[in-house]
Amino acid sequence: MDNTRNPGLGSEIENEIQDTNKTAVNKSILDKFAKQSFANKSLKYSAAFWFVTTLIGQWLFFYYIMGFYGSSVINDNMAHWNVVLGQFGVSPYRAGDFSGNLAFASHAIGAGIVAFGGALQLIPKVRNIFPKFHKINGYIYLLTVFCLAISGFYLVWIRDPDPIGIPEIGTTINGFLILTFAYLTVRLAIKKDFSAHRKWAIRLFLVSNAQWILRIGTFSYLVTGNMLGMNPAFGDPFFYMWTFGCYVLPLLILQLYFYANEKSSNSVKCIISGLLFMIIILMIMGMIGYTPFILNIVSGGPISL
Repeated sequence: MDNTRNPGLGSEIENEIQDTNKTAVNKSILDKFAKQSFANKSLKYSAAFWFVTTLIGQWLFFYYIMGFYGSSVINDNMAHWNVVLGQFGVSPYRAGDFSGNLAFASHAIGAGIVAFGGALQLIPKVRNIFPKFHKINGYIYLLTVFCLAISGFYLVWIRDPDPIGIPEIGTTINGFLILTFAYLTVRLAIKKDFSAHRKWAIRLFLVSNAQWILRIGTFSYLVTGNMLGMNPAFGDPFFYMWTFGCYVLPLLILQLYFYANEKSSNSVKCIISGLLFMIIILMIMGMIGYTPFILNIVSGGPISL
């Protein structure tokens, strides 16, 4: 029997084991990086998709505001508001009420300015390439949201003080949030805490566009409800909850996004990405219902829900 030992055999086996372990470790690291990359990209792209969807919806809303309210003011035909909105039990124009009509016109047109200019404030390339425009547009935006809040208070508590219901309370809370977030946005910009400044600027963007979110959410509820055979109707409990939900829910989702973006957990990022994607789908459904509605209002066509 040959008992001769091969001195290189043990080292070869050890090297092979080490190579196998290294391969396993490298594969594990690559899998980890792949999952992390997927989670980061899914969160990034879902946020970008949300912004693009919002931008399109906001600019359509701007077109509606200028085409309906703006043209009525320019043509001195504010009584036309009642002809259209009277179909829904709303009569914003009152003969002889100059201050009230002016407040309503300012509130409506201000919402259009916020819809157009606010989205531009959130685009990083606009902010970085055109810093002077970002600053000037920011001043206009802040002045406009301030006027929005004040005119909203006037319309709710002075022009129509009785009765005060759930929608009026929701509008009032929204107005205080606008003023608070605007103050924090400016204060942090002055302190040059730009990271916190951007977060509060996004929060301000959401609450100052609550009326657009209210409308998109309303039509999303109507469209999806009909698709599911639920027969939704005005007066459903949803509308009372959505009076507050139109700014509470977006703020909550934004906070979850901030949390996911700052954490290393891939599962959290994927969950929030999925949530954002579902929200985007609901927004698109609302825009599908709302866009023909506003186009008919601007063009003077028949209006139906």
